[in-house]
Amino acid sequence: VQLQASGGGLVQAGGSLRLSCAASGSLISVNNMAWYRQAPGKHRELVARITSVGVTTYADSVKGRFTISRDNAKNTVDLQMNGLEPEDTAIYYCNSDRVCNYRNYCRAYWGQGTQVTVSS
Repeated sequence: VQLQASGGGLVQAGGSLRLSCAASGSLISVNNMAWYRQAPGKHRELVARITSVGVTTYADSVKGRFTISRDNAKNTVDLQMNGLEPEDTAIYYCNSDRVCNYRNYCRAYWGQGTQVTVSS
């Protein structure tokens, strides 16, 4: 099982980006999915989380600007980021807190990270 993130890049302040993450491999279930970010010199922080039934949670700093969504049939999670600010510059990581494979082995997984840079 692996999580593969994509969609980062360089954008001007006020612009938009869409991040995507796909879980692949011999998996049978994916629980909560989330996006975290880590800026230079800072701890990794939760940006947004979505449960398997679509309940969402956002960091206060991104509420109203970012939208998380998922496709359970494809095991994907997206993060639409609008109104980007220089403070959003970070490496963004997708995460699932519990992915189970066909051997009923379950654990958390992280994607490899994708860089988002917002210029002022």
